[in-house]
Amino acid sequence: MAIIVVIMARRRPYVLAFAADVTSHLRAIEAKYHSLIRAKTAEQLRFEPAVETANRKPLRQPAPFEATWEIRFGPNNCFRVLYDVDDENHVIRIMAIGEKQGERLYIGGEEIEL
Repeated sequence: MAIIVVIMARRRPYVLAFAADVTSHLRAIEAKYHSLIRAKTAEQLRFEPAVETANRKPLRQPAPFEATWEIRFGPNNCFRVLYDVDDENHVIRIMAIGEKQGERLYIGGEEIEL
C-alpha cells in the first residue's frame, strides 16, 4: 500500500502599504465605518488582488491617484478603495479611500471622477 502525501504551497500574502493621504481620506468618512474599511481591505487584497470579481475591477486609465484597481464594499457598496499592485515586491499600495454618494465619489471630502 502506497501513501501519497500532497503538500500545498502556502500563498504568500501581499503587504498593504497606505499612501500618506489615506489618513485624511478616512477623516471624511464616519468613524463607525473605519474598522469595516480596514477589515474588508485586508480581506479583499491580501491574496489575489489583481483577480477581477464582482466588486473588484481594474480602472480605466488614466485613473485618479495613479491607481490601477478598485474594490467596492460596505452598505450599498458605498465605499471604494483605489489601489495599485506591485507583484514584484508583493505589495499593494492603497492610494485612496472614498465614499460613493449617489452617482458621485468623494475622497477626502472632494468629488472625484473615475
